[in-house]
Amino acid sequence: MLSPKSTELVRATLPAVGGAIGEITPLFYDKLFAAHPRLLSDLFNRGNQADGSQQQALAGAVAAFATALVEHPDVRPDAMLSRIAHKHASLGVSREQYAVVHRHLFAAIAEVLGAAVTPEVAAAWDEVYWLMANALIALEARLYERAGVLRGATWRPYVVTARHRETADVTTFVVRPADGRPVPAARPGQYVSVQVALPDGARQIRQYSLSGLPEDALQFSVKRVDGDPAGEVSGHLHEQVAVGDTLQVSHPFGDVVLDDGDGPLLLASAGIGCTPMTGMLAHLAATGSTRRVVVAHADRSESTHAFRAETEQFVAKLPDAVAHVWYERPEGAWPADRTGFADLSLIDVPAGTTAYLCGPLPFLRAARAQLLAAGVAPADIHYEVFGPDLWLGAEA
Repeated sequence: MLSPKSTELVRATLPAVGGAIGEITPLFYDKLFAAHPRLLSDLFNRGNQADGSQQQALAGAVAAFATALVEHPDVRPDAMLSRIAHKHASLGVSREQYAVVHRHLFAAIAEVLGAAVTPEVAAAWDEVYWLMANALIALEARLYERAGVLRGATWRPYVVTARHRETADVTTFVVRPADGRPVPAARPGQYVSVQVALPDGARQIRQYSLSGLPEDALQFSVKRVDGDPAGEVSGHLHEQVAVGDTLQVSHPFGDVVLDDGDGPLLLASAGIGCTPMTGMLAHLAATGSTRRVVVAHADRSESTHAFRAETEQFVAKLPDAVAHVWYERPEGAWPADRTGFADLSLIDVPAGTTAYLCGPLPFLRAARAQLLAAGVAPADIHYEVFGPDLWLGAEA
């Protein structure tokens, strides 16, 4: 993929670039938003910019891709690229925006590394960038084509037809296309992007997992996040959006989806990570699945556990399913071995299990380690992260 000359230059300069990436990415975003302020208000998540997680995710993705090119030149890190492409497609990213990113990213690299960026080094890293960018552009084009939309035209107006309070800080929204056209097909585990107009004129976007299968509608659930700007969209949805209001919603995307096989499944989640798992369970129950299904969930307490009743109903409906639940601070009588953090080493994981994980990064790391120790193959462990994926570099 990478030319021999560029491979050697990238290999030689990767430690320097990797060591400075923490300086390069914040400077890149400063330059990008100074030149294109609407990208910050209408495309990028201001909360992730404020806490630095988007900068970390970009740094990890660039370093992981460059490392893959020099260490495994004949293997493209498709898992990493697919995840990024799905997120980009849900945001309506276009191929023209890659040239804009290139301009400001390479200006930041040159400013931070100075004389070390010779014309030859710049050309080598330019090759890295466009290999990654063109691969993403191609993947996103296929996603747009599969969705039946023009490149970048993923948004449609949806009318809120129902909203349900699941817990004190989780609300479910049911929406239908305002234009009367059919609801797009979605696979269990996918998400939609939701764009809202805020008082300062910004049109911020967040992704929310599909948490159910209503007829002729989409259903997503939103946990209220504290703070500003991190919680500006969830707060707006909780406080301002009522039945009858219109939201801009993307086509469903996401590469962590329920497989179509008949082998055993493990659906493990923590906190609001239960939303895609609930969508998967709803699908399994609706289709009369006979698969062995193990559900594992961790939460603070009974009252913070969204979809608790629905999970019990779906598990009861499935002929070969079992649920294990941990509470950190149970409000009533609760087994001692199910109090505290989830521990998947305590449950029976069937041979040949395909596992799906969703929750905070510490939970994902612990759960993955426990599943590997139980004999689950690394390729059979899939995870979804809410927000920038800070695990991509390690998993690519």
